[in-house]
Amino acid sequence: MAIVEKEREFRFTVDDFNILRKLSNSHSGIQVPDERFDMFYSRLSKRVRRLGLNDFSEYCDYLQNNHQEEFTDFINSITTNLTSFFREMHHFDYLRNVVIPELLKRNAETKQIRIWSAGCSTGEEPYSIAMTLLENVPSDWNVKILATDLDTQVLQTASEGIYLQERVAELPTTVLKRWFMKSKSSPEYVKVKSELQEIIQFKQLNLMQEWSMKTPFDVIFCRNVLIYFDRETKAILAKRYAKLLASKSWLFIGHSESLNQLSNEFELVATTSYRKNI
Repeated sequence: MAIVEKEREFRFTVDDFNILRKLSNSHSGIQVPDERFDMFYSRLSKRVRRLGLNDFSEYCDYLQNNHQEEFTDFINSITTNLTSFFREMHHFDYLRNVVIPELLKRNAETKQIRIWSAGCSTGEEPYSIAMTLLENVPSDWNVKILATDLDTQVLQTASEGIYLQERVAELPTTVLKRWFMKSKSSPEYVKVKSELQEIIQFKQLNLMQEWSMKTPFDVIFCRNVLIYFDRETKAILAKRYAKLLASKSWLFIGHSESLNQLSNEFELVATTSYRKNI
């Protein structure tokens, strides 16, 4: 599509956009298509205004000259964080009905389960995983979830576990009573119970950089993340995920994603649900 430069509060040119999306790509590997031109303006104009700059050309200079101070705010501004509790419910059904029963047999000796939520956003995904585990795994088992994201702001929200009532409005009453309580600070908010928080570790992670995790995972959720990368990067990530998964373990990806012709280390076992084949 052709990028259309409009009359705006702050001048924003194609050259500015190209500089910013190149910086984003070099840091995170995320591909930024032309159609995100307006989104970049909308998200980053708040930074331009807050810094007291005159236009996006000045912001580009500021970002490059003050990389350490500004880059986190830049990345936080342009990353998209769309999520909800039990989003793509079929994955949680599969986790409950297929994966957990098999893990209870396979890991009977160690009595532990390890799951990674990669791209956890504001926390709804790892909390949904935690609910599913705690409802279906014996209490004497050691279950842990690693939840990572590039965006430090959403990680702060996730670790606090406080959400507007509307974010949980569609959850069954039994789930609300079991896993949430009203926030002491405001009746408009609910807070997840500490049982869930105790088994989750939230951590900032750039998927394009080194991963410090060594322990094999039984399941990796990496949903609606691969769509932001080019084919080569997707293949690299699939290989890295396979390396971190225990033998015959599972990888869940997003509804519009596929590992077809990207990796021969996984087999499709259900809708956007893959299993390591060795």
